[in-house]
Amino acid sequence: MATFLYRAGRWAFRRRRLVGGLWLGVLVLAIAAGAMAPAAEEEEFSMPGTESQQAFDLLDERFPQGNSQGAEARLVFRAPDGQRVTARENRAAVEETVGSLDGGGQVASATDPYETGAVSEDGTIAYSTVTYTADVTDLTEATKSALEDAADQARTTGLTVEIGGSALDAEEAIGGTTEIIGVAVAAVVLVLALGSLVAAGLSLLTAFTGVGIAFGLVAALAVPLGLTSTVAILALMLGLAVGIDYALFITSRYRDERAEGREPEEAAGRAVGTAGSAVVFAGATVFIALVGLGVVGIPELTKMGMGGAGAVALAVLVALTLVPALFGFFGRRVLPRAVRKAARPGSEHARTAAGRPGLGTRWARFVLRRPAAVLLVAGLGLGAVAVPALSLELGLPGDESKSVETTQRRAYDLLSEGFGPGFNGPLTVVVDLSESADTQAAADLVVETVESVDGVASAGDPVLSESGDTAVLTAVPETAPNSGETKDLVHALRGTAPGIEAETGAGVLVTGITAMNVDISEAMSDALIPYLIVVIGLAVLLLMVVFRSVLVPVKAALGFLLSVGAAFGVLVAVFQWGWAADLLGIEQTGPVMSLMPILIIGIVFGLAMDYEVFLLSRMRETYVHGASPGEAIVSGFRHSGRVVAAAAIIMISVFAGFIGMSNPTIQTMGVGLAAAVAFDAFVVRMAIVPAVLALLGHRAWWLPRILNRVLPNVDIEGEALDKAVPASSAVPDTTVPDPAPGGGRVRRLPVGRD
Repeated sequence: MATFLYRAGRWAFRRRRLVGGLWLGVLVLAIAAGAMAPAAEEEEFSMPGTESQQAFDLLDERFPQGNSQGAEARLVFRAPDGQRVTARENRAAVEETVGSLDGGGQVASATDPYETGAVSEDGTIAYSTVTYTADVTDLTEATKSALEDAADQARTTGLTVEIGGSALDAEEAIGGTTEIIGVAVAAVVLVLALGSLVAAGLSLLTAFTGVGIAFGLVAALAVPLGLTSTVAILALMLGLAVGIDYALFITSRYRDERAEGREPEEAAGRAVGTAGSAVVFAGATVFIALVGLGVVGIPELTKMGMGGAGAVALAVLVALTLVPALFGFFGRRVLPRAVRKAARPGSEHARTAAGRPGLGTRWARFVLRRPAAVLLVAGLGLGAVAVPALSLELGLPGDESKSVETTQRRAYDLLSEGFGPGFNGPLTVVVDLSESADTQAAADLVVETVESVDGVASAGDPVLSESGDTAVLTAVPETAPNSGETKDLVHALRGTAPGIEAETGAGVLVTGITAMNVDISEAMSDALIPYLIVVIGLAVLLLMVVFRSVLVPVKAALGFLLSVGAAFGVLVAVFQWGWAADLLGIEQTGPVMSLMPILIIGIVFGLAMDYEVFLLSRMRETYVHGASPGEAIVSGFRHSGRVVAAAAIIMISVFAGFIGMSNPTIQTMGVGLAAAVAFDAFVVRMAIVPAVLALLGHRAWWLPRILNRVLPNVDIEGEALDKAVPASSAVPDTTVPDPAPGGGRVRRLPVGRD
């Protein structure tokens, strides 16, 4: 791999105009395709194989006329203090408002709350349901404005009016203040890490190129593949983070090669052959983990995984081709100022500046002196942060999770106040009467049974299909949609189905958005451990291939578990317990988004392997050339510690930039990913990894002979380059500095000697 990428890097450097032109053309075409593509329709979460989905499918088959995909709005009216909505003046205002909407553009119907009984028992709150002939994405601005204008007109009479439902839901705007701040922080970190505005700009330029292409493709494929804004935001989030990091790793290695005296084209080839090999492996781990999300069986999660995986794949391709091409365009301006001032890149001045002990070197030596203490403190610290994860509860966010500044959230609260907390999450009971001898008796028994279950506030009359083989009724819980009591109620209702079927032959299915959320949350909980086992197994296998070691992969997997556990602890503390929620702009606590744990595991797995590969590849490269285990650790931190730290800060900044978005899914993702990267990079990879390696010594790099023969050699350190590249390009200085006090120089051993 290293030799192939070395040649590709040199080719891209030589053919930089062709490479740059091709990527520019792809970017323009992708953006144009995305701009011309129609907006995708909103899709509900689905979970094939669950009882909820089976009931939805049965309704689509037996009640096609009752399953319109049109948007819906709920106008919620509240009378002024001390008054009732049934008072003559207030009733006239409500009826006038509803009448102004009924028959309007794209409006299918608007119900009169006084005719449908949609008035609270105390007479203070009423609601009207407005259904539309078009989907949310197809509603015109005139239609939405008419709804808002009607609400404003009613408010002039003294009524409180809020709008719930899906009609005003909109795709999350991409690109806001917090995201810009995150990118700005990343730019500052790049400048500080690389010491060159040009080098920093190069990393940002290549990252934006990959993100622009990915974003355009997601928009272009949104309709045929049913991709939502969440898929686009995840692609943007991951594309920016890994795109900047991968360019940073290759640029840093290129500058090291130039500082060693190599010519620009040769340095570009070696940078892509060595750091580029690590980029390919790291990107492949992220790609595999994201694509693997499809095994869970949730279409939306599969789409998110595929979208993120595509963005990562583009970031890898851009880093391997466009980055070396830009080296040719920018020339010596990519190098730090100290090197540019030297007589030549490999001068003694440059090597002396590069060899000064930095923070990474000093930290590595500190860990080598106290490995047990560092391991104990870091391990116990992450374990303590992970404790809240034991209380993890999963759910799907609804209007209750939105900001109180939104009319949807205020409408939700008014409906809960007037009609009970369970009103916003009704359960739909579907009765299959096709095998029942007495359909009416079966339907009556279902109603009687549902009403007798503890936790049911009310049950509606059953509605029969035209063929009479299916009945549907609504059961309103006494508790809120995301509460544990409602979850128990769903199971209790389903527990009555066998008895009803045995007595009448009728099948009973419980569905609705609330029941679907329960099924998805339970499916996520059930899939979490198996998916984690698969990811950990993959990590151990891949790292065993890369580092030719047994203990290094095991250590990496255990460290990954610690960082993920700590990230889950943060999610529980923030989103369930409300710690620092106000600081982060999170106004409603509740269960953690069901998709988050598996999504975070998939993403963080790949990112954790990024840091593991880039940090340890330099250590192994030094070790196989004759350095002691301690010297290898110091060498890895001297060459890669600063770059890995900068890459982690960049990722944290990019992910944290999405916390300010109003979409609760994106907020949760931003907090979880930022926390996971911080723990994994700075605690696990920077503290636990060197401490464990120091304690293991030579045993860390041990591999049984049989595995050494069986496992393929991927050579991400570029050992083969020393044989494949002409001797004229070799580096004069072939020694490795001894980090121990008073140490001199150590002899470089033949490549591949263990």
